[in-house]
Amino acid sequence: MDPSNGVAATSMLEEMMEITAQNLVKMEVDDHYKFIRQLGKGKYGQVTLVIHRQRGTPMALKLLPKTFTKRQNFLYEYCVALSLSTHPNIIGMFGIAFESSEHYGFLYEAALHQDLISIIKPREGVPEPIAKLYTNQLVSALEFIHSRDLVYRDVKPENVLLFGPQCQRIKLTDFGLTRPKGTLLKLVSGVIPYTAPELSNTQNGEAVPIDFTLDAWAFGVLLFCLMTGYFPWEKTLPCDPFFEDFIVWQTTGRKDDLSWHWRILTPEAMEMFRELMALNPSERSPVNKALWYLNYPWRVDNWKSLGKV
Repeated sequence: MDPSNGVAATSMLEEMMEITAQNLVKMEVDDHYKFIRQLGKGKYGQVTLVIHRQRGTPMALKLLPKTFTKRQNFLYEYCVALSLSTHPNIIGMFGIAFESSEHYGFLYEAALHQDLISIIKPREGVPEPIAKLYTNQLVSALEFIHSRDLVYRDVKPENVLLFGPQCQRIKLTDFGLTRPKGTLLKLVSGVIPYTAPELSNTQNGEAVPIDFTLDAWAFGVLLFCLMTGYFPWEKTLPCDPFFEDFIVWQTTGRKDDLSWHWRILTPEAMEMFRELMALNPSERSPVNKALWYLNYPWRVDNWKSLGKV
């Protein structure tokens, strides 16, 4: 891999971080914003719906405790999000970053219709037209991120926010894991369904240079969830029987080797998944290959009769 990959992205972000650090506002949240309700909470912080006390503007406030957050990491996440926020399928930022006595924080547009996980019906997924509508928008957002030489690294339904009265628009959020292409990384937490197998194999401590194929893999897993209402497997390790079946199918091409969850998918959809989730990252297709399949059916008509639904 070209060692220069991601250098321009890193340089731009470092410059943004330096400027942001010099102009970081010090304030207490309660003085300027009224808390309405919690929108989400993760390992490293929480997101809350707030209203600006003077202007009445609803906003999403992300707070990162100083006790668990390095200042540089906060500045990095904020600047990545800000640099990408011009895209219509990436969360919009208000350009407000600050620190209080206990937290670092920044504000972005509030998603009042929750996230993608809230509309994926277990064992069913979402209607195919909706899945294809979201696919088109996700590809656009991921391609934009990749055009900046960045790897998103966090494709999952919880990070896809819904907008519009009919939830017709989606936007990616949460860029804490986004890194420049070529960054050396190893698995730092447990293997999950979205973890590409080349990262799952770094548990021996070896790091791998990341590229856009990590996002293609996770994107494929997300599309499978949209279409079926199931994860294709729990973890991308041979000890998982569902993933082991997938490895066999990638080698033999025999659909009978897969679990019944896959039987609801058309040959065209199967080919799309084969390409997005090729076991060898050098053979994996870019995320935009999914657009080629939008004009084909993805789910067979009588799919409910094919599995134990």
